Amino acid sequence: MAKRKRPIILRCPVTAEERNLIEQKMAQLHTKRIGAYLRKMAIDGYIIYVDTRDIKEMNKLLSAIGRNINQIAKRVNAGGPTYQADMEEIRERLDQIWQLQRRILLSQR
Repeated sequence: MAKRKRPIILRCPVTAEERNLIEQKMAQLHTKRIGAYLRKMAIDGYIIYVDTRDIKEMNKLLSAIGRNINQIAKRVNAGGPTYQADMEEIRERLDQIWQLQRRILLSQR
């Protein structure tokens, strides 16, 4: 093998769908050399990291509210009483959700 300018070979298996997506992106840049494109993207491309912890927390709180509402509805439909404590818990969780939403919106500015 002749002396190569780039002697180290990296391999990355892809599916047919992934290959198609890569080729579509290459076409947007009007390039036909996949090696040059992949090398350029690996070195100069950038990664966008989005912190979704607040959104996950909000989803967890929404799920808890949904469970509470289902339990209350089941009890009421069975002829049982509603409890003020249940309503207060739902209000507390809703307040937490509103606070998280505000924090998420402010962080996006």
